Amino acid sequence: MEEVVEILSKERILVLMGGTSAEREVSLRSGKAVLSALLTLGYPAYALDYNHSAIDQILIDKPDLVFLALHGQNGEDGTVQGLLDSLDIAYTGSGLTSSVLCMDKVLSKKLFKYEGIPTAGYKILKKKDLIDSDAIHTLKEEIGLPMVIKAATQGSSIGTYIVRNEEDILSAINNAFLYSHEVLAEEFIDGKELTVALLGNEQPEVLPIIEITSQNEFYDYESKYTQGMFEHIIPARIDRISEENIINISKQVYELMNCKGFARIDFMLDKNGYPYVLEVNTIPGMTELSLVPDAARAAGMSFEELVERIVRLALKK
Repeated sequence: MEEVVEILSKERILVLMGGTSAEREVSLRSGKAVLSALLTLGYPAYALDYNHSAIDQILIDKPDLVFLALHGQNGEDGTVQGLLDSLDIAYTGSGLTSSVLCMDKVLSKKLFKYEGIPTAGYKILKKKDLIDSDAIHTLKEEIGLPMVIKAATQGSSIGTYIVRNEEDILSAINNAFLYSHEVLAEEFIDGKELTVALLGNEQPEVLPIIEITSQNEFYDYESKYTQGMFEHIIPARIDRISEENIINISKQVYELMNCKGFARIDFMLDKNGYPYVLEVNTIPGMTELSLVPDAARAAGMSFEELVERIVRLALKK
């Protein structure tokens, strides 16, 4: 008698990558890595470079799930999430509102402050604020030096500058305005740069904390995506009290921002052991050099297992 083998069908998954943001090249690398993992896992997966024609293709294909590997504006900021919601198509990661809040550093800062989440002191800048001839000196007096200047709606440290001299403040702000209509001036926290990856929906699993060191002044775009320019230290070289505190804050922030699936929360730990939340990444990188895959690996999870978990969590939302 011929043996009957049951074949379990798997969801058709579209990997959306590329896009139009300043993080396009990183997104392509994330998307290719995810697609390879999905095919290895046996999913009938395929990829599209996100643009207007891709939207038409999504309408035709109607995939069971979209795996979002888009980074930055027009991908991580709620725009694609809203589109997929309107089409009633499931997707990985956080929803529209969460994506908007986490991508916009100004909104995030306001919410952190309101909820008592420890974060560096800051001032929100608009272009009209620079009309006053004393604006730069006043900013220096309020924030102090060194200070951090950040474009409000970018990821991968694009439009971020550490300023140590008053004469360099204005040029840093103007450069940040090239990427965003609002800019943050933040107090500089001298200490360890840490990141925490979380995996889950209502009760997320906290993956091992990573300490980041960089060949550059900070973990900037070049450092993030150039082999040999950084080191991911796991476990992070912090004491147990700091570790427990950061884990608790991470869970609090994940719930506060209504994150789903997976996310990465960046911290600075000052020299007195006090943690400050920098930002939340709702579609963190999934490249061979990225932090979340490294954290998963430290937890005993292969890249394919990580991708599978993200897919399953998306289908449960």
